[in-house]
Amino acid sequence: MKRSPLAMVLLALLVEAPMHPYRMQQVIKHRGQDQLVNVAQRNSVYQTLDRLVREGLARPGGTSREAGRPERTVYEITDEGTAALRRWLLEMLPEPAREFPEFPVALAFLPTLSPAETRELLARRVETLTARIAGIEAQAPAGLPRLFLIEDEYRTALLRTERDWLRGLVDDLGDGSLTWSREMIEETLARFG
Repeated sequence: MKRSPLAMVLLALLVEAPMHPYRMQQVIKHRGQDQLVNVAQRNSVYQTLDRLVREGLARPGGTSREAGRPERTVYEITDEGTAALRRWLLEMLPEPAREFPEFPVALAFLPTLSPAETRELLARRVETLTARIAGIEAQAPAGLPRLFLIEDEYRTALLRTERDWLRGLVDDLGDGSLTWSREMIEETLARFG
């Protein structure tokens, strides 16, 4: 099975304990891991879990019923699932993935905007990043060992680095040390195009 972040999170949850998909989604949100994987639609959890079952990495382990709730299938990890999770971790930790985030694409096309417009948009991004950093830091329960916060530590380090870099870029746009015009773009295209 091709690895995916959501498949990894689901398998890791099943390593902890058998559970039903709705509970998985709740735990992911409670732990703030919905910042790592998209579980806004519960269907994504069910679809990924179905794939894990088809591939033999998880299996139905019975049903449970809570008061006032419908009967739910509880899933558990298989030995193959445990091995796959370990293999994926061994592959992912040493080698950076080839990912395609949107922001570098937007940066590549700054010349289609004016310097003033770009400065305004990037200043707003700085504010958003600052709020996200504060939100991540605020969600950690006091006394939780660092081991269980390491992904948040990584995310805040990336966000801080981006924010600090953007602050410099916004300053450069503000003082005119970074600017462009249609003429400059056309000359650059003619020279390097």
